Amino acid sequence: MNRPAGNSRTRRTPWGVRLFALIGTLLLVPMLYRFWFGESGWLAARELERQIATQERVAAVLDERNRVLTTEVMALKDGPAAVEARARTALGMVAEGETFYLVIDGPDDEQ
Repeated sequence: MNRPAGNSRTRRTPWGVRLFALIGTLLLVPMLYRFWFGESGWLAARELERQIATQERVAAVLDERNRVLTTEVMALKDGPAAVEARARTALGMVAEGETFYLVIDGPDDEQ
């Protein structure tokens, strides 16, 4: 016997399927919570990536500074000319036989 197309009865989902879906949902929610908010979850991974990018930028700046310092050390090891130039600029060294002149600017309002 065929059922008529306009039958108002709807098919109900069996209890076993409903129970399976409920248990699946109850197991899935804690796993999704750990995925998003856990100690090694997605948000924590994004934060670590941000920290890594920051540290890489800091490391690049420090690498450049180290390169400059290494070049300066090598120049100081090469001979007394580099040491003398450094002493002149940093310490104001004046060699024997040289005359040192200090020029002092006046206040801005006297121009």
